[in-house]
Amino acid sequence: MKYQFVDCRWELGKPNRGRELYLGGHIPGASFLDVDSDLSSPAGERGRHPLPDPERFARAAGQAGIGDGIFVVAYGTMGGAERLWWLLRHFGHDACAVIELDGWRGPLTTGDEEIVTGDEEIEPADFTLRPRDDDTIEAGELERRRGELVVVARLAPRWRGEPNPIDKVPGRIPGALNAPWNETPPELPEGELVAYCGSGVTASVLLHRLHLAGREGKLYPGSWSEWEQLGLPVERS
Repeated sequence: MKYQFVDCRWELGKPNRGRELYLGGHIPGASFLDVDSDLSSPAGERGRHPLPDPERFARAAGQAGIGDGIFVVAYGTMGGAERLWWLLRHFGHDACAVIELDGWRGPLTTGDEEIVTGDEEIEPADFTLRPRDDDTIEAGELERRRGELVVVARLAPRWRGEPNPIDKVPGRIPGALNAPWNETPPELPEGELVAYCGSGVTASVLLHRLHLAGREGKLYPGSWSEWEQLGLPVERS
């Protein structure tokens, strides 16, 4: 089995920052996938980071060297690596792991895009779409069933609904439990689990950690950036 490292670093509100970081220094042979343009569809009514169009994602993944027989090792920031991990599983490619770049003990490659692409010769692959239909939930179903689901979300200030520059309507989905993406998941009750965040990216971190602990959950892809547009119930504390 071949390995392909993929750099998924990004910063909210800075569309080009991830590529800048990649070109400034990345694991040798790593390709780059951008959270905003490769791992998401354009922002709109479905939220800030809707799931990417399947065919478009398949092209981007293939150009990044991801295909059958390739084990992906993703690294990134702010949930970028976990977003790729989740999307790969969503589209039927389970051979993926997540690492921290700080854990890499070898050298880093630097240079401009042309030199990087030419020297490292990232070999394109054919990515086969095998989409799952059991790992997401849409807003309508979530609203109807939220009383029977274990819904988890967000950093504590956002979960409480404190004013902030990102959320137009601060708050949480009623009944949602606080489970920050950058902390160890809390003890959660039994039941069908759904994770959301601001736009569906950092929720992938929580789903990844729960997966490693043996518990699966669904992603609400639109997350709060969609929910707040729909006039659905809001809870604050």
